[in-house]
Amino acid sequence: LCHIHPLSSIPHLPSCLNRPMRFLASLPLLLASLASAQTHQADIVIYGGTSAGIIAGIQAAKLGKKVIVVEAGQHIGGMAVEGLGGTDIDNHKEIRNSQAVGGLALEFYRRISLKYNRNGAFDAMLTSHSMDTGLWRFEPHVAEQVFETWVKEAKLTVLRGHRLKESNGVTMEKLKIVSIACENGAVIKGKVFLDATYEGDLLALAGLSFAVGREGNEKYRETTNGLRLDSNHQQLDRKVDPYVRPGVPSSGLIFGVENAPVGKDGDPDDGIQGYCFRLCLTRAANRTPVEKPAGFDPARYELQRRYLAAGGKIDPPSPGVPNGKTDPGSWHILAGNLTGFNHRYPIAGYVERAELLRTARLHIQGLYWYLANDPSVPSATRSAWKQWGLTKDEFTDNGGWPRAMYIRNGRRLVGDFVLNEEHLRRNYPTLIEDSVGLIWWPPDFHHARCIVKDGRVWMEGAVFDSSPTPNWIPCGIPYRALVPKIKECTNLLTPTCPSSSYVAYGAYRIEFTFMTAGQSCATAAALAIDSNAPVQRINLNLLGERLRNQGQVLEVPK
Repeated sequence: LCHIHPLSSIPHLPSCLNRPMRFLASLPLLLASLASAQTHQADIVIYGGTSAGIIAGIQAAKLGKKVIVVEAGQHIGGMAVEGLGGTDIDNHKEIRNSQAVGGLALEFYRRISLKYNRNGAFDAMLTSHSMDTGLWRFEPHVAEQVFETWVKEAKLTVLRGHRLKESNGVTMEKLKIVSIACENGAVIKGKVFLDATYEGDLLALAGLSFAVGREGNEKYRETTNGLRLDSNHQQLDRKVDPYVRPGVPSSGLIFGVENAPVGKDGDPDDGIQGYCFRLCLTRAANRTPVEKPAGFDPARYELQRRYLAAGGKIDPPSPGVPNGKTDPGSWHILAGNLTGFNHRYPIAGYVERAELLRTARLHIQGLYWYLANDPSVPSATRSAWKQWGLTKDEFTDNGGWPRAMYIRNGRRLVGDFVLNEEHLRRNYPTLIEDSVGLIWWPPDFHHARCIVKDGRVWMEGAVFDSSPTPNWIPCGIPYRALVPKIKECTNLLTPTCPSSSYVAYGAYRIEFTFMTAGQSCATAAALAIDSNAPVQRINLNLLGERLRNQGQVLEVPK
């Protein structure tokens, strides 16, 4: 107590100081109050303990900077520890994107392999340039162990349970963020700030320009942005009537179908692709059955019932991560994604987000129970689903459920440069000259809306191209996309909410890309501090040289 705040300097000391025993009883509360109200100081402040935020923090510490990672929750690692173990690396025969994984991102996967005693096979795969999807996959609790150990080794300060205030949470002076304030009273001051959240909360509260929905093709001369009405990717393979009383529009729509106009292909739209939970399921002895939720309403699953009755199949997932576990998210469009449910989530307040999370949890829990138990489900489907359940050794503080949804789209910064579909095209004539990593994944979107089209349920919004000769190519991560407009802020970077169109973000939004950008942002932040320059005006040649020395992959390997 005296080391933090000498007693003589603390105003309004509690009267229990005159009653030793009562004071000792209240000491933990007093200490907690003082700690939460503390003012912290760092060179680099990172808001968001995602994989990008932790990697950025470790890199900043390696560079000798005083760094603080501020995390709203209690767990670090983002989606890597919230169920996304089936990472998108070398999992399509046409896409060998492991070549883009370098620097600390590669070290993360090496540390994962060490946990599984498969490091020999992992290094052999890298040496031979072969593809082995399984060597990149992991269980959530193993990823968390890796991050926790790494943070301790780096002596990285992580403030958990520190959520940014929704009002007056950011203090700015002369286009610079000076400090951020948390709900628990803590204030964190810094020279450079990183927004490493999936939602983009820091950049939004700092008043920076951002986008959320689909811009439409016209804005950036794109071809796959906006409404996607002609997409057959992951489309329902059975015709399903959308009305409560089949064939009667006046009876209303069944649950899950949006009452929205069809629109015109390529037009802008506020909707974004569906979120999901990346549950960790198992058929092994450590399985816990998914229980029927309180207030279960079978009407919520009428869409699934009609689809199954029409001969459609909703098979359970298959093991995709070590030890017979799986991380289902979207292997079937009616068994994971909450299409149309999450449009407001990125810009919603904390209370609304909590309610959306609760509602989503109840829905998916009810869906999995329905598929395993409801008499309307074909017996073979029920039997297959009954074998799967939650895993006792994952998410142990939350009853086997992830603490967060898979935020596939949050806010996107709008800077002086906007990454768009043109930069990803095979015929784009100009290389990205300020590359700080590689984007090596096609534009990838799940459906954004479940609507009525031509009298049937229609899934709208999916985009994916895995053809042997795709129209896209690996693209450099432009440093310009990671910084805001210079007229808005000169000391913020974001590895997770780049300045990009909706379509371009669909190629960017991979965990290893976030990690790569996190390391690059931290290196750039240190360079901005050392040169006393705005983040938009650092020496990019020097940044590239330092990143290459760190093992980052900035160009497509020959």
